[in-house]
Amino acid sequence: MRLPGRDEALGILRGSGCSGGVVRHCVYVAGIAVRLAGVLVGRGVVVDVALVEAGALLHDLGRCRTHGVDHGVVGGGMVRGLGLPEALARVVERHVGGGLPEEEAVGLGLPGGCYVPETLEEKLVSYADKLVEGGREVGFDVTLGKFAEELGEGHPALGRMRGLRDEVEGLLGG
Repeated sequence: MRLPGRDEALGILRGSGCSGGVVRHCVYVAGIAVRLAGVLVGRGVVVDVALVEAGALLHDLGRCRTHGVDHGVVGGGMVRGLGLPEALARVVERHVGGGLPEEEAVGLGLPGGCYVPETLEEKLVSYADKLVEGGREVGFDVTLGKFAEELGEGHPALGRMRGLRDEVEGLLGG
């Protein structure tokens, strides 16, 4: 199965009813994710840049139906419903926070399954999403602070987010 290109992915977002703000956010996240993937490719790391771009563009597709924590799972289902590759659906459904392990996902009312980013492409999109607030780039710690305020400092999601940050920034040399 083929991945949608940039124009097709934007058409999917708009055709599904995503707001202009969501579309702009996705475009911004995609720019950062592709830039980071390019750094890694330049260092000899194997990265599917097309998957990173398509995944970043479509990561918030589910926001056309919900703005809850389930938007990743909803978006992943929408990607599958369009007949797009499973790898793309997993990027979309695994970008929320630092990921959701199965027991936490079920506790939140999501279908059983692990929603923690596993592949490098999934991790890059999830990481890049944490660097964008609306239409501007922010430091990862800004997003981490907002999650801490919302969830409480001891929430396990914060540890997963820190782990994601440490892994990706370690690969990037930052």
